[in-house]
Amino acid sequence: MENIQKREAWNKGKLVGQKPPLKPKEIWAIRIHLQNARAVRDLAMFNLAIDSKLRGCDLVCLHVRDVTNGNQVLPRAMVMQRKTQRPVQFELTDPTRSAVAAWIEKAHLRSDQYLFPSRIEKSPHVSTRQYARIVHDWVKAAGLDSSAYGTHSMRRTKATLIYKRTKNLRAVQLLLGHTKLESTVRYLGIEVDDALEISEQTEI
Repeated sequence: MENIQKREAWNKGKLVGQKPPLKPKEIWAIRIHLQNARAVRDLAMFNLAIDSKLRGCDLVCLHVRDVTNGNQVLPRAMVMQRKTQRPVQFELTDPTRSAVAAWIEKAHLRSDQYLFPSRIEKSPHVSTRQYARIVHDWVKAAGLDSSAYGTHSMRRTKATLIYKRTKNLRAVQLLLGHTKLESTVRYLGIEVDDALEISEQTEI
């Protein structure tokens, strides 16, 4: 009888499924690390990734004009999502606006330029692959397992916090730019316990 070599499962030793969002203390750990390292671009990118809740492909394609008006960084912006071809709005908090303004000034960026230009000649802006590597560096700096997190962790972080505080799925759906509420439910990974808790609080 021949020895049949067992093939290892592709996901052996790897974490699969949805990438978890960052917790508030982890957000601050990364921010402090980037501030201490004087990583002006990365601080702007990180803050904007959290606030905007954009997919990586949309974040890296932002132009300076998307988030500014003249010399001012806008408190709110709107972009067209590449995946859905639907517009989505997002807010820029004061720390994000300050970080983005500092980056634009340091990099001497014009309004028609990409907000995060690539350092590689062949690419006009940071690629989604580069962005994924940058996210892994941030996560590692916070002392977390970088294999457990990804670019969608950035997108999910604020959306998850908003949902936990308000339980307002419709608001989160609008902020994420989802066409269906079911997509938001799946994306947030709402637990059965959470759903039961809401059900228990609803009297008929």
